[in-house]
Amino acid sequence: MNRIIECVPNFSEGNNMEIINQIAHEIKSVEGVKLIDIDPGKATNRTVITFVGTPDEVCEAAFRAVKKASELIDMSKHKGEHPRFGATDVLPLIPVKGITMEETVDYARKLGKRIGEELRIPIYCYEFAASEEKRRNLANCRAGEYEGLPQKLIDPAWKPDFGPAEFNEVVRKSGAIALSARNFLIAYNVNLNTTSTRWANSIAYDIREKGRVKREGNPLTGKIVKDEHGNNVYTPGLLKGVKGIGWYIEEYGIAQLSFNITDITVASMHQVFELACERAALRGIRVTGSELIGVIPLKAMLDAGKYFLQKQKRSTGISDEEILKIAVKSLGLDELAPFDPKKKIIEYLMEDPSQKKLVDLTVQQFTHETASESAAPGGGSISACMGAMGAALGTMVANLSAHKKGWEDRWEEFSDWADKGKAYHDELLRLIDEDTLAFNGIMAAFSLPKKNELDKQQRMEAIQLATRTAMEIPFKVMQVSYNSMEVMMNMAQTGNPNSVSDAGVGALAARSAVLGAGLNVRINASGLADKEYAAQLLEQVNELEQKTIELEGQILEIVNRKIAGI
Repeated sequence: MNRIIECVPNFSEGNNMEIINQIAHEIKSVEGVKLIDIDPGKATNRTVITFVGTPDEVCEAAFRAVKKASELIDMSKHKGEHPRFGATDVLPLIPVKGITMEETVDYARKLGKRIGEELRIPIYCYEFAASEEKRRNLANCRAGEYEGLPQKLIDPAWKPDFGPAEFNEVVRKSGAIALSARNFLIAYNVNLNTTSTRWANSIAYDIREKGRVKREGNPLTGKIVKDEHGNNVYTPGLLKGVKGIGWYIEEYGIAQLSFNITDITVASMHQVFELACERAALRGIRVTGSELIGVIPLKAMLDAGKYFLQKQKRSTGISDEEILKIAVKSLGLDELAPFDPKKKIIEYLMEDPSQKKLVDLTVQQFTHETASESAAPGGGSISACMGAMGAALGTMVANLSAHKKGWEDRWEEFSDWADKGKAYHDELLRLIDEDTLAFNGIMAAFSLPKKNELDKQQRMEAIQLATRTAMEIPFKVMQVSYNSMEVMMNMAQTGNPNSVSDAGVGALAARSAVLGAGLNVRINASGLADKEYAAQLLEQVNELEQKTIELEGQILEIVNRKIAGI
């Protein structure tokens, strides 16, 4: 699985587009990084840039951007409405896919160490990367802003986590950086069929974590309750990890609830939407749709689609494309403007349109490509394709069973099986291209130069590594295809009897995938120098083939008995 993180640095320049563009150019210069958005603010004199990519590459892009900002921005001359203490003011890393928060913290701290040592800029780590509790809060780290840095840096209690603890000439120009690892933030607006900002605020206060000001007696007009320090006391709202207000949008002629979901592991977009519908209805107001500002991880959208499917008592084991359609329509994300998942979902934005994938071809194109003079795609990719087809058939039977009239009380049981089948199907689709890439890797290794002994040694090592990969990919196809047969077995036993033959065909396809992929493991094993590893893997291949043939026989026996009415 590809690991993806997001970086959203804030730079203390919002007016000079030449400077902003130079910083952005540094980010775009790193391969494996996708620049998503540049949002300059003139009044704040601050620009927010959003980019995503693989962790090492994102950190490299962040370093280059920080370096360029320190060269072009002079903090001793900076003025702006937003709190700030550095040319690169904040530098958060956010885990998006395939990476934990703990791993993201490690990347953040390594990045901070590098910036501190190489660029000599003071670094304060906040949120999950904080070295102590008082530094978790960004406001604490940035207290005193740029003007307070000379005293802050020499205070032992506020020694930087990395970089110099002195206000020297470099720091006078660059200021300091607040660096963090934090959860993904979603900027999300909910549309109302009213123009009342007062009602919109009231609904937002119900939902947001901070809640509303506590009053004596009447919650709207009563005297505000104060604490012993004279500060307002608040009654907490319904959702943690959510900030929100109400406002009127003249462009649309409606009031909106404007939310920042600051921790999507605590509160989801669909939870916010559902609560907005509920609290609006109590006031005679209707939610008409919603609006996503910026981008969102694929999982957050799929979770929303699955939530609404489950409310309908429908199977969630369907394609991502269909799940996303349900999410968009259920949340009304296309009310104010068309919603294009390719432009709004981070993982889709990361895709390289120039990179052609076999799975994106039509069936006709795929078969023609296979039949061409090219050696790839070959038997390995075709085996993965057969396995994907088999898993798809098992999933289809589960989905048909979940929606079968009279079986309404069993929809969740079959939905779970459809989810399993879809997971096997998706993995096998991925392996179609992985197998061809593995074959291409062998061809690339054989084409390496062999002019001298060093060339020959490196070429041989590359060939052996590529050969090992070309064995392991089809072996993975074997494993996934065999495991997928649990879906076909269960559907043959308990699924919609009118589709039992489809479960049988799914088992046949899975068996063919296992045996076909096994042939690919064997042919590549002959070229591996590590004969002990090759022998061990071939032993596993033989065992898996026998287990597959036995399981196929058991499934077909059930299928044929049911077809015969026995």
